[in-house]
Amino acid sequence: MKNNPFIFSIDNKRYHTLNYYNKTVFGKKIYKAVIDCGFTCPNIDGNKGIGGCIFCDGGSGYFTDGSISVKEQIEKEKKRIYNKYGNVPITAYFQANTNTYAPVETLRRLYFSALEFPEICGISIGTRADCLPCDVLDLLSELSEKTTLTVELGMQTVHEKTIEKINRCCTHAEFLDGYFRLKKRNIRTCLHIINGLPDESPEMMTETSRQTAELKPDAVKLQMLHVINGTSLENLYNQGKVHMLAKDEYIDIIVRQLEILPPETVIERITGDGDKSKLVAPLWSADKISVLGAIDKRLAELDTWQGKYYQKSL
Repeated sequence: MKNNPFIFSIDNKRYHTLNYYNKTVFGKKIYKAVIDCGFTCPNIDGNKGIGGCIFCDGGSGYFTDGSISVKEQIEKEKKRIYNKYGNVPITAYFQANTNTYAPVETLRRLYFSALEFPEICGISIGTRADCLPCDVLDLLSELSEKTTLTVELGMQTVHEKTIEKINRCCTHAEFLDGYFRLKKRNIRTCLHIINGLPDESPEMMTETSRQTAELKPDAVKLQMLHVINGTSLENLYNQGKVHMLAKDEYIDIIVRQLEILPPETVIERITGDGDKSKLVAPLWSADKISVLGAIDKRLAELDTWQGKYYQKSL
């Protein structure tokens, strides 16, 4: 294999990993404590839609327990993380559903309760771009002055036909409005992209990456569409209406997407890591280590890296 030409790397990766970001910003690896505050979503409660996106499984991680307080959840997560990794720094990840979809004083109480823990060195908040009213943006700005804040936005795709098919109930124009309102306030923002959405071609997925590159986000999460038990997507899959990408197809798409993303953009995720007990398809995605290794191998074989064609793609 050729020497690694990618400059944002300390472990021979050819893309800008979260591990690199954490070690250069914090000096060490950071672990996430996943939190469920019992939020709903405007695409679930009827405000904009019902049923949620077709792949939605409640937006929660495996370890969350929304029946207890944020402080109790963090205590449980601390024990889980410390038992596995030792006494390490932690970020509080508000993950389940839409985590800015509540009165601002409720949000203030929940967010700042996490900061009462000295072990918490940052906060990540998963939300929708259409759930960022001015008072919430003011709160996020205040929060970003007190800790390392990342707001994670579900973009999924730039293609309106796909957005309709997945029942997102938030247009790409609405997404862009929310994104730019965050960036105007210098809030670190991570965009979620899903590959393999219904009827999308590799060219469409690459176009999503190209338009993402134009936005110059702080971070991106890339993943394969997962069919999870009990979702609307599972019904479509069982009816033969949804095609799942093969592992090699996914890897080829990831390589093409990486090549045109800005090298400074942190790739916080490059494959899925869902609950294997609920995974229906694609089963190859359950072997995360194998997928990561295959991506590294393909990048090295092609002697390519994140951002190689970034300027040419704009």
